[in-house]
Amino acid sequence: MSGKILPYRGVLPTIATGAFIAETAVVIGDVEIGPRSSLWYGTVVRGDVNKIRIGSDTNIQDGTVVHVDRKKYGAFIGDRITIGHMAMIHACTLEDDCFVGMKACVMDGAVVESGAMVAAGALVVPGKRVRGGELWGGVPAKPLRMLQDAELAGFRAGAEKYAQLAAEYLLAGG
Repeated sequence: MSGKILPYRGVLPTIATGAFIAETAVVIGDVEIGPRSSLWYGTVVRGDVNKIRIGSDTNIQDGTVVHVDRKKYGAFIGDRITIGHMAMIHACTLEDDCFVGMKACVMDGAVVESGAMVAAGALVVPGKRVRGGELWGGVPAKPLRMLQDAELAGFRAGAEKYAQLAAEYLLAGG
């Protein structure tokens, strides 16, 4: 399966072999997606006015929107990241091995460091830095507590499970 892959101003997205793009996902413009990453149903990744980079083994779940800022910020999403259903990722940086929960919103210039978690429904306002090892939640988001080792290990395990699921979908007809 392959979603709608569209150029913008002559720039076509670059999608690595082994990445899964669901048939109802839309990828536009200056976007690069690494191997074993997955964009699930209804996801929109719109690199029309700035660039979007998505690493390997990252899953962006159903209904999520990834967009950029025209003047200053692209969107940079590292390796082994899980982004939950219906999240809004706007012109920010998500470092390797972090987790963004369902319906969370991470705004312009914000950084979610490696090993950090943004809780479901949280709003990370522009320019905030979610430090590694911290769980942030609320509107606006603030530090709630430190993450446990088992939670941190679960980030990588979850990303691996989604990479395997994406591979199954590719084998089934992608």
